Amino acid sequence: MSCFVLWSSTISSFFSFCFEFRGGKIRYFLCRRIFARCGNNVNIERRANFGSGRLIEIGDNSGLGINCVIPSNTIIGSNVMMGPNCYILGQNHKFDRTDIPMIQQGMTAGNKQTIIEDDVWIGRNVTMTSGRHISKGSIIGAQCLLCKDFPAFSIIGGNPSRLIRSRLNK
Repeated sequence: MSCFVLWSSTISSFFSFCFEFRGGKIRYFLCRRIFARCGNNVNIERRANFGSGRLIEIGDNSGLGINCVIPSNTIIGSNVMMGPNCYILGQNHKFDRTDIPMIQQGMTAGNKQTIIEDDVWIGRNVTMTSGRHISKGSIIGAQCLLCKDFPAFSIIGGNPSRLIRSRLNK
């Protein structure tokens, strides 16, 4: 009986691996035809949400994490790692007037474009406000609320985001 259970779990693991491998290849194949630019060796994880995707640019060796949400006008450079559950806001609510409820004031005009340069590591559950520019070589720590821009090679974390240190200073 235990041999059957072991064999059964091994077969199940094998089929699960094969399906996910093929699923990743299928997502990559489709995104190459949807995105404005899609580099080589791009990994689009399951449940990634990118709107229409027609304006997205993504460089070589980069990926969209599991269950991530990005606006369809995002630019992602090469060698970018994105953890699961990352969320990039495309717009925000207006709240300038106090005489009417915020829900009735509408949204900010247009989607501000988010740009992620080369060699960036974005940790799990990171939320970015719209229009962020993440500079080359930066690391965004897990569960960070990225609400402003930082220089290249920064290590950033916290809520609200703050510079932890530069990768250039050792």
